[in-house]
Amino acid sequence: MNEFIAESAYFGVSISLFAFFIGTLIKKRFKSAVFNPLLITIIIVIAVLLLFKIDYDSYYNGAKYLSYLLTPATVSLAVPLYQQWQLLKSNALAIMLGIISGMITSLVCVLAFALILRLDHKDYVTLLPKSITTAIGMGVSEELGGYVAITVAAIVITGILGNVIAESVLKVFKITEPIAKGIAIGSASHAMGTAKAMELGEIEGAMSSLSIVVSGLLTVVGATVFSYIY
Repeated sequence: MNEFIAESAYFGVSISLFAFFIGTLIKKRFKSAVFNPLLITIIIVIAVLLLFKIDYDSYYNGAKYLSYLLTPATVSLAVPLYQQWQLLKSNALAIMLGIISGMITSLVCVLAFALILRLDHKDYVTLLPKSITTAIGMGVSEELGGYVAITVAAIVITGILGNVIAESVLKVFKITEPIAKGIAIGSASHAMGTAKAMELGEIEGAMSSLSIVVSGLLTVVGATVFSYIY
């Protein structure tokens, strides 16, 4: 039975979608950011794989079909940005400075983390792209000689954490300007954070979408520079 499940070409995608559906229901029921659908999906999928003793490669054989949708899903984030084009042009300088500040802050935090925990160089560069999209982050990590698999895990954890605590952090620091909200969330927690930004409003979602793209491109250069510091 386990071998049949593992060899099924659509097992991975099926269990992933079902788990996400369960996560969505739980989120609607309890209405708390802690019950993040993606986080619940990860927990359910891991539990199923352990229960049926299915290795990751067998699971990914079907789940990879979801990965094909990552690129068009990311590109579609340009739609809300286009809708807020006039707002973008009128605040271009402030927006760019905000995104650059977010990118630098992310890299500085990783550097501080590496110094405090005395990480070796390979561990350090592995974490540098934690706040950008998976596709770009994997390339940056590989180019710098990091552990790509750990980079992916760090990116996912960063995104989920950003999605869960973004709204609370904004309230604590009394950030009320929609543009500032979007830039902060997008530059810190990429696409997963942007999902939360879109829930907050159209402007927040548009600015967060822009931050994903610009932060990703800037981090390619910034991470390379920071890789020589430690």
